[in-house]
This record gives sequence, structure tokens and C-alpha cells, in this order.
Amino acid sequence: MITKEIFTSNLPVGEKLSVKRTRFEPIYVDENKKLKRISIVSGIHGDELEGQLVIYLLADWLNKNSEKLKGIVDIYPAVNSLGVDTITRGFPLYDVDLNRTFPGSADEFLPGQVVYALAQDVRGSDIAIDIHSSNIFLREIPQIRINKEFSEGTLPLAKELNCDFIWIHDAVTVLEATFSHTLNSMGTKTLVVEMGVGMRLTKEYGNQLLIGILNLMKKEGIIECDEEFSVREPFSSEIGDVFYLNAAKSGLFVPALDHCAIIKEGDKIGDIVDPLTGTILTTLTAPNNGILFTLREYPVVYEGSLIARIFGENSGKN
Repeated sequence: MITKEIFTSNLPVGEKLSVKRTRFEPIYVDENKKLKRISIVSGIHGDELEGQLVIYLLADWLNKNSEKLKGIVDIYPAVNSLGVDTITRGFPLYDVDLNRTFPGSADEFLPGQVVYALAQDVRGSDIAIDIHSSNIFLREIPQIRINKEFSEGTLPLAKELNCDFIWIHDAVTVLEATFSHTLNSMGTKTLVVEMGVGMRLTKEYGNQLLIGILNLMKKEGIIECDEEFSVREPFSSEIGDVFYLNAAKSGLFVPALDHCAIIKEGDKIGDIVDPLTGTILTTLTAPNNGILFTLREYPVVYEGSLIARIFGENSGKN
């Protein structure tokens, strides 16, 4: 296990920005055999902490099972280390989203230098996994989001990761500035995992994804062990639609269902209420049969606020 600074820069008041990577390598290496390499990245957004728990659990497993490692595992727990330290989604001082500044360059402003250093360090990996949380407003079930442009190579890997849902989306211009699009374009098969809620840890989700990563590494020959990792079969947007449910009124959202519930058209999702008058302003119901894979976590809502996403049967509805 070797920890290395992949980027460093002096900051005001004698402080220093440092982005670190730890590498795990096999105890015994066959010099005639090319080792497979997987990179696990988290903390591109400073308020998303679920990935740090997953990386801790993975590092702990690797420390205890070093003899089973047959490839290279690189972990990057906190890419936006300044954002993590200040609980800020974007890159502090510059107020930019790091995941909209790739690929960057060595001559750009500071955030561009950080993402460039990350991309160049991860470059050459066979597989990369970019772990994100939702924001503080929404809770997401463990899901994988992949660009349709690269789905032929990434979809088979996604099915091994023990997530509940695979969301295949069409490319849009802004995605070209993300870590996943940049690394996929460089030839590294890259998956984006989204799960949990911002500024929080969801232990069951962390353990669920750990099993998925170990399963994928075993299938790819990066680890070798007798243990069988049981993974769930995910729903896929290839065979269904994603429906959005937004608030029609401003107020306090009171959910009526648990996150990840299987629902039927017409089922009650929750109420938006007015505490001042003690009245229900509106009741939200499911527009279709499906699975509730996104649910509002922060209860204060305004007209138009996203309340839920539902994956369901193809029905021609919008």
C-alpha cells in the first residue's frame, strides 16, 4: 500500500491543497503478465460523503486480504479536498463544479489543474468507478448512470456492481466536461454510481456497493478468492421509462411511502401541507407502476421542486 500526492498547490495563509491516491498492489507480481487496474474515485463534490465510506470499506478489505489481490487498485477518496473540508459541493473560492471542468489542463486555473491531474493519474486504468451521492434534498437508491455513447462496454460491468437500477442516458453537451465522459473517451471504462443523500452516510448502501465492487473485481481477475459475492439483478432504463414528480404547491412535503418502494399507478406518494393553516395543499400520487428510486429527503418544497423519480413500464406517458 503506497499513498501518493497526485496534485499539490500552495494556498494563502501558509496552507496547502493536496489531492492523494493510495495504491494497492499484489504481494507477488509476475513481470511477464500485465496487471489489470481499477480506480475508485469519490469526493469530486465536497458535500458527497457516501463514496468515502465505500472506499474505507474497500481499503479495509484489501488490508485484511492482501494475498487475494492479483491486480492494481487505486483509491481517490477526496478529490475535492477543499470542498470536503468546508462541506461545499463546488470548489471553494472559485465557486465551480469540478465535475463540469474536465479534462482541464496543467495551465488552467486551479480547479482545471486539479481535474487534469486526476484524469492523467487515472488514465490507463482498465475500469474506473466514480461514486457520487445525491444533494441534501433527495435520497437515491444505489444506481449506475452511464452514457449511451459508451454503454456497449460499460453496461456489462454495471450489471456486476450490485446496484438496484441502471440509468442509461443520452449524451448532452455538459456531460463532455465530466470525469466519466473524459475517462471513457481516453479508453478507460468508467461507471458513475449515485446513491444516498448529501452530507450523510448510509451504511447499508456502502456495504451493498462494496459487495458489488468486490464481485466486479473478482470477475475481472483483480482479486482471486473462493468467496461468492451475491449481487442483485438491477432494473434498467433500457426496458422502461423514468417519470418525474414535481411539487405543484409550496409547503412541507410529508412522504407516505418508503424510498425504493414498489408502487402502483395511483398510489399515494405523500402530501404537501401548510403548517400555518393545518391544511393539505395537495396530494401527490404515482403516475405509473414502478419503483420509487428517488425520493425527496429535505421536506421544505417550492412549486416545481423535484419530489420523486419513478422507474416504470413503457407507457408512452411523459
